[in-house]
Amino acid sequence: MRLNFIIIVIFVCALMIFAERAFPFVLFSKTNPPKIIKIIQKFIPTMVISCLLVYCLKDVTFTDKNGLYLKGFIPSFSALFVTLGLQLWKKNTLLSILSGTVLYMLMLRIL
Repeated sequence: MRLNFIIIVIFVCALMIFAERAFPFVLFSKTNPPKIIKIIQKFIPTMVISCLLVYCLKDVTFTDKNGLYLKGFIPSFSALFVTLGLQLWKKNTLLSILSGTVLYMLMLRIL
């Protein structure tokens, strides 16, 4: 591919992302958003986190053919509880997610 074509594609993608992000501000700059938008805005973080939680834990197994399967669920649920506990305690999303991820990766290597 030619360099000009790649630069044009990147520019068009950046312009579309900017327009998509700016659209709600332009649309609601003069008026208040409808009530349904305010409700969605209030609950969307919880909905997104719930979807991510279900997605991350969907493949966790508790048993295998020999009985209890520690490698499957111990790292996942330990990281989940550490992340949840730190979020409730410190209310710092970066710290919570980073700590849970590091714990999960360490436990995968150890177990």
